[in-house]
Amino acid sequence: MLNQKLQQKLLQKLSPQQIQLIKLLEVPTIQLEQRIKKEIEENPALEEGAGFDDAEKQTVDSTDNQEDSHDDIHEDSHETIEEFSVSEYVDDDDFPDYKLNSNNYSKDDKVVELPFTQDITFHEYLISQLDLHFLTETENAVATYIIGNIDETGYLRRSIEAIVDDLAFLQNILVSEEEVKRIIKIVQNFDPPGVCAIDLQECLIIQLDKKLEKDAHNEPLAMARKIMNSFFLEFTKKHYFKITSRLGISDDMLKKVISEIIKLNPKPGSSFGDSENKAFQQIIPDFILTYDEGIIQLSLNSKNAPELRVNRTYAEMLDTFSKNKSMGKSTRSEKDAVQFVKQKLDSAKWFIDAIKQRQNTLIHTMNAIVEYQQEYFFDGDETKLKPMILKDIAEKTGLDISTISRVANSKYIQTHFGIYPLKYFFSEGMQTESGEEVSTREIKKILQECISAESKKRPLTDDKLSKILADKGYIIARRTVAKYREQLDIAVARLRKEL
Repeated sequence: MLNQKLQQKLLQKLSPQQIQLIKLLEVPTIQLEQRIKKEIEENPALEEGAGFDDAEKQTVDSTDNQEDSHDDIHEDSHETIEEFSVSEYVDDDDFPDYKLNSNNYSKDDKVVELPFTQDITFHEYLISQLDLHFLTETENAVATYIIGNIDETGYLRRSIEAIVDDLAFLQNILVSEEEVKRIIKIVQNFDPPGVCAIDLQECLIIQLDKKLEKDAHNEPLAMARKIMNSFFLEFTKKHYFKITSRLGISDDMLKKVISEIIKLNPKPGSSFGDSENKAFQQIIPDFILTYDEGIIQLSLNSKNAPELRVNRTYAEMLDTFSKNKSMGKSTRSEKDAVQFVKQKLDSAKWFIDAIKQRQNTLIHTMNAIVEYQQEYFFDGDETKLKPMILKDIAEKTGLDISTISRVANSKYIQTHFGIYPLKYFFSEGMQTESGEEVSTREIKKILQECISAESKKRPLTDDKLSKILADKGYIIARRTVAKYREQLDIAVARLRKEL
């Protein structure tokens, strides 16, 4: 049975400007320039440069007012303009040729990138080595497929059974598992040493075998090979006593073995960086903080405050249409054209406003962070960082927590003591035994200092670290110490042990 009823709902609908601002807030400086260029390419009514002077602004504004005053343009047409989507109207034919010419940008427009580390990708380098082996057409196809399943760190990430099935179903190549294993062994002889291994143990053994081919009488190398083959698990867990007692070797020999093993590369593909040969991303700070004679000054990076303006030609087109209309000379095609131009101009104005709002929101938020952590920003002493969460800055700025989160995400500040991500300044707090509130970052720093100063022959356990912190007035449970230690990327005591 169907029932009809009236129901009131309060819904919040974001305007195109709000959506645009939200997206722009999340963009770090390094991507903002690319985002602006993309908008300029998609909207010919937007261009770089200082804005119109007052007279030009009046022309645009008066044109808008005259345009809206005419009854000939329907209300539904006006609504379409308000809710337009740029992607629905723009195509390649809308752009002047100079905007499509990649050589027409000034040197200031170029995105600063670090140079590539290689001229070819990691996988191309491996495939190029196939020519050094006399392989049949089928063997070459199998080897190429195997190389395609090697990840960027250099490991083969597909089982032999799966490779056999893939070759049969995808390439109609029928080979046995033994044949695939034989070709894998061939690829494992490629440079860099250790490539195409299925796990770390095999990767290290391959590298040791290559070294032993050149230096067969090297005793520490031979012992390292034996330990990697028969005592790999004990070695990774640093059960050194078990290794020395079972092999009957001295601590001095084990030290030499360890010295050889740590020279090996656990990720042979990493020397090529990104396997797709992308440029390494450079950190460009969003904010610049300077400190001079007790005065802190904060500013936005100049790349965060670009000069944008509405294209004069498009503004003049509206002005011309307005004059023709007042004289009764406008045609239907001209009305359609002006609607399109109006849409482009509105989009350009919205984007310029969104960039300005982004700048204001960024500087307003960062000012609040600097004010909240003012004592820290004088000299960068971590122990002076106060507990601070997103809610604290939201209350201080009057902005929503989600807005603060977007500002803090992927943004950096350059200070007189280094470049830091904004997330660095946010941390939870706890009370000391005396009732003083301190940042968890301060506790982590003390924890790190304790571990750095420990005896590596007898590393401090989490229980001992908890007791040391308690003696300093920080009452923290062992499991919390373990959590902080893991966040600092510090291994457990057993794995920190050295001979």
